[in-house]
Amino acid sequence: MKAIEAANLRKTYPGGVRALDGLSLAVEAGTIFGLLGPNGAGKSTTVKILTTLSRPDSGEARVAGLDVIRNAERVRRSIGVVGQKHGLDPEATGRENLEMQAEIHGLTGAARRERVEQLLERFGLAEAAGRIAKTYSGGMQRRLDLALGLVHRPKVLFLDEPTTGLDPEARVELWREIERLAGEEEMTILLTTHYLEEADRLTSQLAIVDRGRIVAEGSPDELKRELRGDTVQVELLESTNGDASAALSQLAGVSELAIDGRLLRARVDNGAAAIPSLITALERAGLRVASATIARPSLDDVYLQYAGRSFQQADTNTKEVAA
Repeated sequence: MKAIEAANLRKTYPGGVRALDGLSLAVEAGTIFGLLGPNGAGKSTTVKILTTLSRPDSGEARVAGLDVIRNAERVRRSIGVVGQKHGLDPEATGRENLEMQAEIHGLTGAARRERVEQLLERFGLAEAAGRIAKTYSGGMQRRLDLALGLVHRPKVLFLDEPTTGLDPEARVELWREIERLAGEEEMTILLTTHYLEEADRLTSQLAIVDRGRIVAEGSPDELKRELRGDTVQVELLESTNGDASAALSQLAGVSELAIDGRLLRARVDNGAAAIPSLITALERAGLRVASATIARPSLDDVYLQYAGRSFQQADTNTKEVAA
């Protein structure tokens, strides 16, 4: 059964900014599905459409078996949403935030009290329940956001960049909460992220989004297995002006060369055997090598394969355009 379906979604914002360019996806019920892409790739626009907060220019989408346009109200009752911005009231206590959310969803009396206390315990907020939310740490506020999205026991939960702005410790803690949710609540979770490690750890199925389209889809392991050989990364002492590309183009078995300042990345059949030849070729071209590393294929390599640029380059370029 498909918990989420989208077909050929298109969305252009004023000024000609094309956020979605024919995006399609299908999410099986009970899975954690990830949308991975740099800032500006179209992930948040997709979530807005699927959660009825925006309408596509064209295309169709269904969530929990319901059309997001014709059955918008029923969709809203079936989903939970944790957006990039906090949905909590900073001037209310943790308990008051949950009580207000429960009241919005029609819970009253003992049922409301029981659900609020259950969520406070579930997310480790019971001791801080009487404190106003603005005094919470970033990680605690994010856990409260997650609890608010679960008050009405939704069938589908949308997490839009849930760990952005958290320190590494709080991020890992929230990852554990999301993993527990998927295992214990058996709900469908659609997660958007621009953190490669987050997508690799949490998602069972993954779609890589670039410029408003899905360019690759599968489990993280399946996507990485499609790339044969090793990734070699070479750091030069100085930036290259194209000499590196000319020097390495003559070597057999080197492909997908990407150059970003002093960093070179390439795919090779055998990393250990290729590095001496790479270093020799670069030094003959007058380029001094500071370090060289070998790694098995990563999601960044998958992104490079399908999008034609590294994930970091895409994220940097998007931020420069936005600025």
